[in-house]
Amino acid sequence: MKDSETLATTAQQIVVTGKGILAADESFPTIEKRFAAHSIPSTEENRHAYRELLATAPGLSEYISGMILFDETMRQETSSGSPIPTALEGTGILPGIKVDCGLAPLPGFPEETLTQGLDHLSMRLNEYRELGARFTKWRGVIHIGENRPTRTAIATNAQILALFASLSQDAGLVPIVEPEVLMTGEHTIERCEEVTQETLRSVFNALSDHRVELEGMLLKTGMVLSGQQCPQQADTESIAEATLECMRRTVPAAVPGILFLSGGQSEIEATERLNAICKDADTPWALSISFGRALQATALATWKGDPANVISAQEALLHRARSNSLAMYGKYLGEEKNVTA
Repeated sequence: MKDSETLATTAQQIVVTGKGILAADESFPTIEKRFAAHSIPSTEENRHAYRELLATAPGLSEYISGMILFDETMRQETSSGSPIPTALEGTGILPGIKVDCGLAPLPGFPEETLTQGLDHLSMRLNEYRELGARFTKWRGVIHIGENRPTRTAIATNAQILALFASLSQDAGLVPIVEPEVLMTGEHTIERCEEVTQETLRSVFNALSDHRVELEGMLLKTGMVLSGQQCPQQADTESIAEATLECMRRTVPAAVPGILFLSGGQSEIEATERLNAICKDADTPWALSISFGRALQATALATWKGDPANVISAQEALLHRARSNSLAMYGKYLGEEKNVTA
């Protein structure tokens, strides 16, 4: 039986005002690609050193409430011998875990995808809970293009997300449900809003069908944006307006919070747009973030795999976390201003 009270309390802890999630759950191929951009070999030693750098940044818990880990990191210890999940929780940051196993072609729809990982998921969830996880994350991907997305792709991903969420709650873990509408493509912001609305409606219908308790889950989704290759890029205010309108039309008030993903935006773009969304927003749910690259990019570029750069890299991470915390209050003034004001 689900522990509804604990699930709801944990969800509220994650979306506490002014704090967000640091997503450090990159798969082996993804982190190898990001390391390669800075000539860093993707060895276990380097991955451990980098993710420990993130997890142990002094003062991070002032702006970060949770950190999504990869399976490898969940099982590692800090240099002082403490399991990384334990070290995180000791600073007030809740440890979470990505439990999906990546994308595969959707049978019959080769240009669309489904997410793998439901096999033996209950067993893995119980193990992660014992390792210290407090929440989980699962990503489904929706592609916009010619004759895409199909209803089949949206419905299939919605059902998989709902099954994941139900199994997570049964295991005592708060599910972060992530239906990501990709930025890639030539689509307009209007088309993005249309697809995002259809996707979210399908997801919440599936969550209802699977008896997922909305108070004990969180939504992670993208901002409503023009496609990256669209000739006419929407301005920041239009993005904020379209995003809020889309969320108000589709996300039930019982959901504690919406975590925006950065999805390929630059660090500054993501923060500026978050600020516009949160400024003077009157919503039934908390507005927060679950950023990966938009929190890490400068930190990784500063570190470069060199132990001598750890402190500088942690300072870069803290700066971005502080900037996004201000944006959640609608008080981010821009990089040229004193963002600590």
